[in-house]
Amino acid sequence: MQQPGPGSQPPQGFGPPPPSYAPQNPYAQQTPQHAPQNPYAQQAAPYPPAPTPPQPPAQGPDFVAADRHNAVVVDAEGVSFENHGMNAEFPWPVIRSVHYKPGATGRGLMVAVVHVDGSVYECGVDAKRRERLQEWFGQLASVLGYYRPAG
Repeated sequence: MQQPGPGSQPPQGFGPPPPSYAPQNPYAQQTPQHAPQNPYAQQAAPYPPAPTPPQPPAQGPDFVAADRHNAVVVDAEGVSFENHGMNAEFPWPVIRSVHYKPGATGRGLMVAVVHVDGSVYECGVDAKRRERLQEWFGQLASVLGYYRPAG
């Protein structure tokens, strides 16, 4: 193997890089060589993302019985009562069972919700006509059977 002479240049690939490749400012932030820049990359948004719109209510049958003071609603969310402006909502997970019967006069609908802790809540709605009460019984039985097939 031959040693280079006193005036010869070292072979290429050894020594410091040529000056044109040396960094001009050693404190400047440099982009990594292995990460190519993508001109189509998404830039960070200057504003937070828009809130997602509310989800549509779950699909399924519903039952509504109302008079001028009270209302009973049974839908995908659960059972809701309105009694002279006071509202009570019972989601399906907290309902043990739902019962209904005609009111004392035979023209009203009485609905009772039994809570999982054993509490019972009732609401009565006046049907005004017995035919309307019979319609409500059929509709209510169908809707409760859809959401609570086991009872």
